[in-house]
Amino acid sequence: MDDTTPETPAHDDPGAIPEAGALGRAVNALGGVFALAILASAVILIIEVALRYGFNRPTIWGHESVIFLTAVTFLFGGLYVASRDRHIRVVLIYDALSPGARRALNIVLSIVNAVACAIFALASWQVAESAMFTPSGSFRFDTTGSAWNPPTPGLVKLFLFIIMVLLTLQFARLAWGYARGRNT
Repeated sequence: MDDTTPETPAHDDPGAIPEAGALGRAVNALGGVFALAILASAVILIIEVALRYGFNRPTIWGHESVIFLTAVTFLFGGLYVASRDRHIRVVLIYDALSPGARRALNIVLSIVNAVACAIFALASWQVAESAMFTPSGSFRFDTTGSAWNPPTPGLVKLFLFIIMVLLTLQFARLAWGYARGRNT
């Protein structure tokens, strides 16, 4: 490179938006853990392919581990993008609004999303509860039924409930942040 070549500007990660509050900052901080889960999934798949097709010695844990890691990562992804305001949005109308109208729309949408997530949290609790307890009330996670038989289905259902509760709280916090008049 010579001195006339322009430098590529550094990518600044904006993190959670201010309206997301402490919960948004905590969610943003956990994002790296879930990114590592995706990398771990890729490594596990490479190992599985090498063992299966290179040595005819497949694992009993590879596929189920990858499914669990990617499932919890995708569930967390919804919370992550909500805290960063990076979700998919149809902007045709939104971009045409004034800042005050955007703020009002953000408040309304955050409240609607909080209510929807609360309803889904109630529904996901019913699913998680049946995945964690036997009909007699004993604690037991659902398992896969495979040779390895990990409790990952029950854990994913519990994680879904936790994420829905956190999404409810995050959208309520976003509504509060927007109502307080912070930047949109």
